[in-house]
Amino acid sequence: FKSPKIAELINLAGRIAASKASVLIQGESGTGKELFARLIHSLSPRSSRPLITVNCGALPESIIESELFGHERGAFTGAHQRRIGRFEQADGGSLFLDEIGELSPLVQVKLLRFLQEGEYQRVGGNQSLRADVRIISATHRDVEDEVKKGDFRDDLFFRLNVITMKIPPLRERREDIPALVDHFLR
Repeated sequence: FKSPKIAELINLAGRIAASKASVLIQGESGTGKELFARLIHSLSPRSSRPLITVNCGALPESIIESELFGHERGAFTGAHQRRIGRFEQADGGSLFLDEIGELSPLVQVKLLRFLQEGEYQRVGGNQSLRADVRIISATHRDVEDEVKKGDFRDDLFFRLNVITMKIPPLRERREDIPALVDHFLR
């Protein structure tokens, strides 16, 4: 890539990879937020462990909690067996929460508890579980504006937004178009 903005972001990704801090990647749809999440994980000491991805906007509110934290057998209709959640799957690695701005207030509270305590419970369970997970989140929304409107918890925002990466849209880095065209043609 020829864009100085992208070169600066790649450099930033390399510097923050060694950190345990949460990263919030902001940018319009299609700007490469997930690519930067993968880059951060691959350069980190956690690279030998999994990077688990969850698209928070693609899952209905009724499913997201079970998807993230897992559930116990019998926790709800259709829960015929225990299910391991994404936090447990990502233990020792990273969890990429795409479209974090789509989370319901209830799930925001549970995610905040995990970020504060490192603990969670499966849906329908009463045992506290621990996981060592680095959170990398992304959104196309202006989360600060969502906080001001009361649609996103400010305490969760500050826990997720320890390090911010803002990915510029392609219209602001036209010099990258030839490299992208070449890549897709190959």
